[in-house]
Amino acid sequence: MTLIDKKLLNKILYHVEKPGRYVGGEHNMVLKDWHSVDTRVALAFPDIYDLGQANLGLSILYELINDRPDLLAERVFSPWHDMETAMREKNIPLFSLESKTPINDFNILGITLPYESIYTNVLNLLDLSGIPIRSTQRNTNHPLVIAGGQACFNPEPMADFIDAFAIGDGEELIFEIIHAYQEWESQNSEKKTLLKKLAEISGVYVPSLYEVEYFDDGRIKRVFPVTDDVPNIILKRISPALPPPIKKQIVPNIQVVHDRIAVEIMRGCTRGCRFCHAGIVNRPVRQRNPEDILEAIELGVKATGYEELSLLSLSSSDHTQILDITKAVYEQNKSRRLSVSLPSLRIESFSVDLMDELKDLRPGGGFTIAPEAATDRMRAVINKPLDDEILFETVETIFSHGWLNLKMYYMIGLPGERMEDVEAILDTTRKVQKIGRRLHGNRIRVHVSIGTFIPKPHTPFQWANSEDPESVQKKIDFLREGMRQSKIKLSYNRPDSTLLEAWLSRGDRRLGQVIEQAWQNGAKFDAWDERFQKDFWYKAFDETGIKPDFYINRLRDLDEVFPWDHISTGVSKDFLLEEYEMSQRGETRYDCRKGCHVCGILDCFSDIRPNQNNTYWGCP
Repeated sequence: MTLIDKKLLNKILYHVEKPGRYVGGEHNMVLKDWHSVDTRVALAFPDIYDLGQANLGLSILYELINDRPDLLAERVFSPWHDMETAMREKNIPLFSLESKTPINDFNILGITLPYESIYTNVLNLLDLSGIPIRSTQRNTNHPLVIAGGQACFNPEPMADFIDAFAIGDGEELIFEIIHAYQEWESQNSEKKTLLKKLAEISGVYVPSLYEVEYFDDGRIKRVFPVTDDVPNIILKRISPALPPPIKKQIVPNIQVVHDRIAVEIMRGCTRGCRFCHAGIVNRPVRQRNPEDILEAIELGVKATGYEELSLLSLSSSDHTQILDITKAVYEQNKSRRLSVSLPSLRIESFSVDLMDELKDLRPGGGFTIAPEAATDRMRAVINKPLDDEILFETVETIFSHGWLNLKMYYMIGLPGERMEDVEAILDTTRKVQKIGRRLHGNRIRVHVSIGTFIPKPHTPFQWANSEDPESVQKKIDFLREGMRQSKIKLSYNRPDSTLLEAWLSRGDRRLGQVIEQAWQNGAKFDAWDERFQKDFWYKAFDETGIKPDFYINRLRDLDEVFPWDHISTGVSKDFLLEEYEMSQRGETRYDCRKGCHVCGILDCFSDIRPNQNNTYWGCP
C-alpha cells in the first residue's frame, strides 16, 4: 500500500474548483484497515464526483462489498480538468477517496459504464492511475480491470481496454468475480489463468478469449471463442430478486445531481417500446415489496437527513401495489419535511391519482409524461399507442388537480418519421399549454424535452439507421422557433453528440482504435455538450482509416451479424426481428402482462412467480 503525499495534495486542493470532489470523509463513508482484508476493490465512475456519487449501481456495490469483513471497496471518480493538470504536473497518480491510495495498488478496478460517451474518460482514468490502457499490456502487477453497466450490452468498442465485462445484474456477479480472483491469487499463476476462470462464470465476458472474422465489405462474419471451453454466447446475469436497499447512503461533500434518497422499487418493464434499450435488457420485471420500501425510506432518512426521496423504476405506475405504496409513503412521511418524487408514470388518470397521494410531500413540484411521438402513425411504429383524447384528458386532470408545471418527453428522428410528425409535436404541446392556461392562466409552465433517436443494440430498431445530423437539426430549429413563439420551454440534445453515442453504441471491436486515437487527440468528457469536440473524433476516424458512416447511416440486412450478437439479453433475435417488421407495418403489440409474447426471456418460462413478499415476478 503506497499512500500519496497528502501535504502536496492539500496544497493543490486550495487552487482547484470544488476541492470537495477529492477529499472524501463524507458522512456514511466506509474506511477499513487496508491490511485487515483479503481483497481490495476500487469502484470507479469515469466522470466527475458530482455525477458519479449519485449513481445507484455504484452505491449498491459499495455497500454490499463493504458489508463483507474480508473485502473493502473504495471510490474513485474522474478529476476535472484543473485537478488533472495539477496531478500530472506533480506526478500524483489517481487515488481513492477513502484512503487516498493509488488505484494501481488495488486488486480489482471495477468501472461503471452507464453510457457510451464516457469511453474516453475510461482511458484517461486508467492513464492517470498508471495502468496501461490496453488489457494486453497489463500483467499480474496491475489490477484486474472489469466493467459493468448498461453500455456493456455491446462491449465490443471497449474490448481492447477491459479485462472482463459483467453482463447484466452485478449484485451477485461481483462476488463470484472476486472469489475467482482470490482463488487465482492463491495459486500464484499467470493472468491468462485468471481470465479463463472468469470466462467460466455465467454472465462474464472476457473479450481477449474471442476473435472476430469480417467479410470483405466490413460486415461481421462471426465472433467466436478461441478455445472450446469458452461459451459461444454469453447470457446476461439475472438476479432473481432486487438487492437489499441501501442502508447508509453516503451524503456527499458538495451538491451532486439527484442529491436525495434513492429507493429502487422495481426493475424491468413490460411496455415493449421498440426504441427502448433499458426496457429490453432489464427484463424480466422484479419488484420490491411495500414493507421493504418503507423500511428503506425510514433507514435512509435516519442515516442521511435528506429531505428529498425518489422512488426509482422504468415505469413506477406498473408496480402491482403502487397505490398502496404511495399511500403508505404519505402516511409515513406527512409529518416530515420530505419531498417525494415518483418518476416514469404512464399517461393515464391513475398516474394523477398516484401523484395526488404524494402532493403534500412535493410542494411546488411538477408532473412528467412521455408521449414520445405525437401522431397515431408514429406511436404505432414505436409501439406506444396513445389516443390524443386520453392524452388531453390526462393533461386536463393534471392541471385541474393543481399541478402547474408539466414536462413532456418526445423523440425525433424515429424510423419512418415525416415532417408532419414533427409538426404534430408542436401542435400537441400548444394544445397542452392552452388547456393549462384555461385553468390557471399564465402561472402554468410547459417544458418540452426532445431526444434524438438512436437505433440501440438489442432493440427491435437495431436494424434501422440513424438520421443524419443536418436533417435532425432542421427539425430542432423548427421546434425551437415554434416553442419560442409560444413561450414553451424547449431542451434538446445536440445532433453532433447524439452522433457520437450512435457510433459508440453500434460499433464493433475496430472502434477501439478510434476511441484511443480520439482520446490522444484530446477527447474527454464527451458527455458534456460544452466539452464535446467532434473534430477530435472525425480526425480519429481519418487517422485510423475507419468510416463512421458504416456504423450509423446504413440499414442493416435482416440476416446481418451484429457486433453484440454473442451477448444475449435473454430476448431472442427472432422476437426482435418480428417486432421490427411489425413496426414497419404500423402494428402494435399489447403489454406482455396481458399475455406472453414469447420474447425468449428465460425466467418468464420458469416456475418463479410472485412470492409472498412480491419480491419477484416474470410474466404473469
